[in-house]
Amino acid sequence: MVLLDVSRLLVITDLFVIASGTSRRHVLTLAEEIEQKLKKDGRRPLRREGMEDATWVLLDYGDMVVHIFDEATRRFYDLERLWGDAPRTEFSAAASRG
Repeated sequence: MVLLDVSRLLVITDLFVIASGTSRRHVLTLAEEIEQKLKKDGRRPLRREGMEDATWVLLDYGDMVVHIFDEATRRFYDLERLWGDAPRTEFSAAASRG
């Protein structure tokens, strides 16, 4: 998972969260889990797209946009390269446990 701080590059959002799933079901499960966790904090997406195909799911929370790709689609669009000027943080759930 990658976090891109796009606050100095875009006026519409502050943070891109970019993640990958290994299958359609995995992409959907990741999206559902993110929605569930953020809902507990009182946050609901303003917009959600891509749940039907699940090759690129977008969850727009206003200040944060979550992009969940299947692996091939993530490589094709390569948002990390496209937004290469944005400060980048690699995030590992395993590293955050502890």
